[in-house]
Amino acid sequence: MKTKFPTRFFYYLLTSVLTISCSGLKNTPEVISAETETPALIPSPQLVKWGTNSYRIPQKNIICYNWGSEKSVQWLQQLLSVSNIDSEVTEGENCGNWKLALNTSLQGELGEEGYKLTINSDGIHIQAAAEAGLFYGIQSLRQFFPAGIEKAVSNQDIALRYAEITDKPRFSWRGSMVDIARSFFGLEYLKNHVDRMALYKLNRLHLHLTDDQGWRIEIKSKPALTEIGSKSSTDGGNSGFLTQKEYKELQDYALARNIIIVPEVDMPGHIYAALRSIPEINCDDYSNLSPARATPPEAYTGPQVGWSKFCLEKPEVVYNFVSEVIGELAGITKGPWIHIGGDEIDDPLYEEFVVKADSIVQQYGKTSIGWEEVTKGKVSNSLISQEWHGEVESVVKNLRTIESICSSFYLDHANVPGQENTNNWCKEDGVSIQDVYNYRSRNPNAIGVEAAVWTEYVLNDEMLDNRFWPRLIAVAEVAWSPEDDLDFNDFKERLSKQSERIKNMGIHHFATPGINWSGNTISPTATSVFLDFVPNSNY
Repeated sequence: MKTKFPTRFFYYLLTSVLTISCSGLKNTPEVISAETETPALIPSPQLVKWGTNSYRIPQKNIICYNWGSEKSVQWLQQLLSVSNIDSEVTEGENCGNWKLALNTSLQGELGEEGYKLTINSDGIHIQAAAEAGLFYGIQSLRQFFPAGIEKAVSNQDIALRYAEITDKPRFSWRGSMVDIARSFFGLEYLKNHVDRMALYKLNRLHLHLTDDQGWRIEIKSKPALTEIGSKSSTDGGNSGFLTQKEYKELQDYALARNIIIVPEVDMPGHIYAALRSIPEINCDDYSNLSPARATPPEAYTGPQVGWSKFCLEKPEVVYNFVSEVIGELAGITKGPWIHIGGDEIDDPLYEEFVVKADSIVQQYGKTSIGWEEVTKGKVSNSLISQEWHGEVESVVKNLRTIESICSSFYLDHANVPGQENTNNWCKEDGVSIQDVYNYRSRNPNAIGVEAAVWTEYVLNDEMLDNRFWPRLIAVAEVAWSPEDDLDFNDFKERLSKQSERIKNMGIHHFATPGINWSGNTISPTATSVFLDFVPNSNY
């Protein structure tokens, strides 16, 4: 895919004048006959052919679009505006030097998320079968632009390398999981995280909302869950919760970026924050706490797990609680999935519980996801199993699977051996970026991969950035790019060229050894081309 070209630049002007039929605008684009640097695209596209020329963006630009691509026009206008490039918009065919086109006939070739991006002497043309594909085409185009645009710094003289790209994802599920239960991370951080995910074409944000240390989602029918359960956290961490208004705002922000929020209420274990808030779901003698690391109404702030559970001997009380919580959560969740947790629990009534919980989720019109242990019960064929160690023998065959194997995708583990404030129980020397990149799925039922950060020892925004980035960028490429094209050395080279962009966005990444990180400093505040931008639905 890589070709070497001479570094000396020669320029000439294309003398033909393009007549833009829809507006009458005459535009004389400049073509640079020698190479600008090859964009370091991540994830690596399925198919790319680089040209030897580059297209210098002119002072006047027209974006031509067809019906259905109105939101995509706004994303493109925002990109150009931040780059100090003027543009006008016209609905029509072949009427501008920027063209956005929905073409449903491309569905078979590209699916919902694929795109074609062409840059040549005529300008820039993005095609897709669906709006998500146009969005991802614009995210790839964004990486052609100078890294300075992430801080709204542009020299107004931008040249885009000629290219023909045909691209679509390998997996439909390309996710990250943020544990906001042990230590709380609120709306502002989560929106920043969504922005960063979108750049690298990740599309699922799994929120671990409840655990022993805290309950983080408002349930209006049970206000004690947040009045009591949200006030604690792991030692040194943050307490708090998302209001339903904030949760809806985050979903809208994410959905605009083709990211679906997946909420998790972990049960029947990892539930102490709820037990101290709702006393009746405990056993009268607290035999559901073993060992009893805390007893209600005492808060629990330690890192240990696997010691609390519902009193499953009180099914009417417990299932009424589960139904009310799942019902209210389903009512405010715009995506199709509810995660029911189900990990690290030993109880003779466990299998009965997960089957019932799965049924309750379905009653409210959602599809269940559970950690792989839930497949020990006869759950529905629609449930999605999330594997984190791959050791459970499922009694239900051929379930769809999300692969989150801890030795490759648990990013709370150390970036390098010996890193402080990491929890390396799964892999003693940590999970390196190469461990992430070298993961290869062999499961024919896998719908994708997801990387998790558990926050027992992750206490602030900078620490969470450090755990996710740059390893989450490797996750993105493993999830999107064709397996046969994955090359770690090539990835490292492209990641090095992303360094300035990452720092300009204010990502407090871990400076992974072996990556040539640029010398510029990390922006003190989170920023990006699309931060806080949401298209106008009435456009």
